[in-house]
Amino acid sequence: MSAAPDPTPFPLDHLAVRGEDERQALVLRGETLSWKDLRSRVALLAGWLAAQVPQKGARVASWAAKGELTCLMPLAAAQAGLVHVPVNPLLKHAQVKHILEDSGASLLVANSARIASLEEGDVPSVCAIVEEKEALAAAREVTPLDDLSQADPDELAAILYTSGSTGRPKGVMLSHANMWLGAVSVARYLGLASDDVTLAVLPLSFDYGQNQLLSTWHAGGSVVPLDYLTPRDVIKACQRHAITTLAAVPPLWLQLAGQDWPPEAVAPMRRLTNSGGALTEELVRDLRRLFPDARLFPMYGLTEAFRSTYLDPALVDAHPTSMGRAIPFAEILVVDEHGEVASEGELVHCGPLVAQGYWQDPERTAQRFKPAPVASHYGGMAVWSGDTVRRAEDGLLYFVGRDDAMIKSAGNRISPQEIEDVVIASEFADEAVALGVPDEQLGHAIHLVVRGGGDEEGLRAMLKRELPNFMQPAVIRWVDAMPLNPNGKIDRARLLREAT
Repeated sequence: MSAAPDPTPFPLDHLAVRGEDERQALVLRGETLSWKDLRSRVALLAGWLAAQVPQKGARVASWAAKGELTCLMPLAAAQAGLVHVPVNPLLKHAQVKHILEDSGASLLVANSARIASLEEGDVPSVCAIVEEKEALAAAREVTPLDDLSQADPDELAAILYTSGSTGRPKGVMLSHANMWLGAVSVARYLGLASDDVTLAVLPLSFDYGQNQLLSTWHAGGSVVPLDYLTPRDVIKACQRHAITTLAAVPPLWLQLAGQDWPPEAVAPMRRLTNSGGALTEELVRDLRRLFPDARLFPMYGLTEAFRSTYLDPALVDAHPTSMGRAIPFAEILVVDEHGEVASEGELVHCGPLVAQGYWQDPERTAQRFKPAPVASHYGGMAVWSGDTVRRAEDGLLYFVGRDDAMIKSAGNRISPQEIEDVVIASEFADEAVALGVPDEQLGHAIHLVVRGGGDEEGLRAMLKRELPNFMQPAVIRWVDAMPLNPNGKIDRARLLREAT
């Protein structure tokens, strides 16, 4: 195990000096980069970017599958004094148009298929387009930018666009310090070391996905990026590369838990991490059974603060539904409607991981980023999450519901998760989503979408046994598969549109 990493914030590109020269840092398709290679490639790409976009602080976007370009861009853009805007490769041209226009990107680097999908007017006239292979080839011919940046850690390093449940995606502004301390914090509580190998299956445009890279590299470890088609692809990669760290979201864990894992894929695994939604008790049991020697880290995060809480693996068996406690460098307060600390209320994240707001969106910034409560030790600005949580007597946090997802029916405030947990814990469904659909009499009527089973009579009988009358669904709709958004989470917004 390596020593605890230095928490002092540095410019983001300084992560490239963390590993030993000859150890592997990045395993690409057909090529493995050592740490020495990684530093060289970052310097070359940084030199090319600086030549293409000489204006410091300009935004440069990448839109491609996982590979050399998308993995190196966070560090290379930082070294060149630019702001990286990673675009989810699953997005379509209309969403990409919005991101390019909103960010004011000066450069878009994308693969040929994605460039071909763009329509006239999608790319602003001020934004140059370069094909991914051409950019990497051209970077080999320039003078490398060998000197690490001397940027102020508070300067902007990246803009990550969040999908959100409604409205256009908004760009979260992250500083060098935000991203550096996020990497330090996660590397610390996960216990990452220089001999760890992380399988990066999550989108690199996603804060959780990007942190796979940064936290592993902060520890001097190695990353294997993977764009998978089936759960078997993930399992094969774990076996082939002796993966020690696997991060996923609940829908993927559900798929992986239903597969047969060969011993060669299980034995090297040291840790499993989850965010983007709560694990059910059944899924926790399945993962503990499949990986008895791996440490399981349930986590809760906000793009606006990178990560907020984690549950110590030693507590998972006894408290499988808990969000845990604050991660290093974060202060998590539970605040009631009067702004006072309470046992149940809105989760407020304070401290140096708090982002700088939403890019060119002061109205939505003011709604979410507010002065920290008086009780905060950090002070300054805090992120008001919009999530209702409960803090138990032992200090552990539990998710209650999201304010904008809470169902208000016949005067009752109902957490969708409370209904969903009961359904999933039964034998009648594998996945469930509870929605509040506008109703003239009730305010909201409960619509339940379920996957698996199909015994509606049995499900309704069970719900009547387990839940009060005001929590009974008016409609139950069965689906073969839950729709997913580009980050791999269940697309609740789409399900709500279909229900109305």
